[in-house]
Amino acid sequence: MDTGMRNRQISNAYYNVGLEKAKERDLTGAVQVLKKSLRFHKYQTDARNLLGLVYHELGEVGAALAQWIISLNLQEENNLAEGYLKALQNSPGYLDMADQAAKKYNQSLNYARNENEDLAVLLLMRMVEEMPNYVKAQQLLALLYMHHEDYTKAGRCLFQAMKVDRYNPLTQRYMTIAKANTGKAEVEKRKLKNAFSHRQMQDDDIILPPSYKENTGLQSVLNILAGLVMGVVVVFFLVTPTIRDSIVSRYEEEIRQGLELVNQKSLQIDELNRKLEDASEAQQEAESSLETMVNDSGSVISQYQRLAQILQAYRSEDMRTAAQLYVETDFSVLTDGVLDEIGSWVQQDMAANGYPVLEQMGDEAAARGNTDQAVDYYQKSLQINGGNIGAIFKIGMAYKNAGNVDQANEFFGEIIMNHPDSEYAAQAKEQRGF
Repeated sequence: MDTGMRNRQISNAYYNVGLEKAKERDLTGAVQVLKKSLRFHKYQTDARNLLGLVYHELGEVGAALAQWIISLNLQEENNLAEGYLKALQNSPGYLDMADQAAKKYNQSLNYARNENEDLAVLLLMRMVEEMPNYVKAQQLLALLYMHHEDYTKAGRCLFQAMKVDRYNPLTQRYMTIAKANTGKAEVEKRKLKNAFSHRQMQDDDIILPPSYKENTGLQSVLNILAGLVMGVVVVFFLVTPTIRDSIVSRYEEEIRQGLELVNQKSLQIDELNRKLEDASEAQQEAESSLETMVNDSGSVISQYQRLAQILQAYRSEDMRTAAQLYVETDFSVLTDGVLDEIGSWVQQDMAANGYPVLEQMGDEAAARGNTDQAVDYYQKSLQINGGNIGAIFKIGMAYKNAGNVDQANEFFGEIIMNHPDSEYAAQAKEQRGF
C-alpha cells in the first residue's frame, strides 16, 4: 500500500470518529479529530465541510466560512460547501449579527485583560442574548461572574454552553467550580449516594440501639421524678443568672451595633454614589466602543465573505466583478493562517491581471461621458498598481474633458514632477500647456 492511500484511509477513519463526536455534541472533540483528518489528507472534503459546520454551531462563523472557502477552492464540483456559502450570503442580517458578535467578544476579551471587567460583562451580556450558541463568549462571561463570586449566573452561562458543546473540558471545569460554590455539587453527591445505597429503609423498620433494655413500670416513674428534681435545681442555680446577664449584654451589644450600622450606612451611601457615577461612565464608554465596532466594515467575517465572492467570480470567469471586490477586501485582517495560500494566489493574480481590467472599465465609462465613474475605476486600478502612470494621465484627461481644468492639472503635474521619464510625461506637459 502506498503512502497516499494509507494517508487517505487514516483521514477517513478520523473523519468517521469526528462525525460520531459531532452527533454526540462533543464539538470540541470533533474539531480536534477533524483537524487530524485534514492533516493526513487536505482534500477530504467531507471532513472540511463538517469542520465548518461544527465551527458554525459553536458560533465561530468566521472560522466556518474559512473552511468552506478552502473546500470549494479545492473541489469546485459537487461540493456542499457551495450551498453553505450561498445560504450565508443570502442572509446578510445573520452575517452582520455574527460579525458584530465576533467584534464584541474580542473587545470584551481586551477589556477583561485590562481589568475593565464591568465593560466586558456589559458587552458579553448583549452578545450572548443575540448568539447564545457562541461557546467562547459564554465561557468568558461565566469566568467574569465567578471572579465576582456570582456563581449562580456563571452556572447559567455554562449550562447554555454545555447545551451546544456537551463535553468541552473548560466548560466542565468551570461548572465544577460553580457547583461547588452554590451547593449543587453536594446535592448531586447525596443523590448519587442514595441511588447506590444497598437498601432503602421501609416504613415499618425500627432502629434499636445496641444497649437497649426493656424498663419496668416502677423504673420509669423513678426516672421521671429524678429528672424533674434535677431540672428545677439547674434552672434555679445556673440558668436564671445566666439569662439575666445575657439579656443585659445583648442590649448593650445591640446599641453598639446600631451605632456602627449608622456609620456603615453613611459610608455605603457615599460608596454607592461613587459606583453609580463610575457605572454611568463605564456604560457610556462601552456604548461608544460598541458604536465604533458596529460602524466598522473591515471585520474578519466581512473580508471572508468578500473573498468567497471573489473566488465565485473567478469560477464564473467574471474578472470585472472579481477585480472590484478585490479592491474592497482587506487581506491584512485575514491572518489566521488558514487562508494564506488562497489569499496569496488572489493577490498575485490581481497584481498582474486585475488593474488592466479596471482601467478598461474606466475607458468605457469615459467614452460614455461618465466622468465620475471613469475616475472611480481609474482610482481602483491605481489601488492595485500605484505605478500605472497611464491611469493617472487618464484621470487628468477625464477631468479636463469634463471642464474641471484645475483638478486635471493636479494629475498632469504629478506625472511631470514624479514621473518625468515616463511615456506620459510629454503628453502631460502638452496638456498643461508647457
